Amino acid sequence: MSSAATNTAAVGVRLGVDVGTVRVGVAISDPHSILATPLQTLARDAKSGKDQLLLVELIAEHRVVEVVVGLPRSLSGREGPAAEAARAYGSALGKRIAPIPVRYVDERLTSVTAERMLRESGVKSRSRRAVVDQVAAVQILQTYLDTAARERGVSP
Repeated sequence: MSSAATNTAAVGVRLGVDVGTVRVGVAISDPHSILATPLQTLARDAKSGKDQLLLVELIAEHRVVEVVVGLPRSLSGREGPAAEAARAYGSALGKRIAPIPVRYVDERLTSVTAERMLRESGVKSRSRRAVVDQVAAVQILQTYLDTAARERGVSP
């Protein structure tokens, strides 16, 4: 059984994170790890790390048992500079929240898909910017939850 299936077998809230250069989208699961919902968009602050401090507060407030960070790979599946940046972000966050584990999930095209979904739903361009990162974080987390459920033999 994979680590995803083993780790999400335990009851608890998961947090999904879409790391961008300007914003960080955050999503949260229900305690049974079935459904991901948008939580917040944070302004990315690479200099002071304020966004990570806010994440640490959210993790404590919601009693998060696991964090899932989106790993932006190329269409061929290779990791480039954006994936390296996401791993660095996840690693730094992991040090702040240890022993809570940080996992990575392939997030190819989540932001593109989120943008399209919002546009098709009639959300105006200015409003989309405020929530597209949250929607991408929901997709990242939901992919993780669904994969873990399938690996446990549970229908998502």
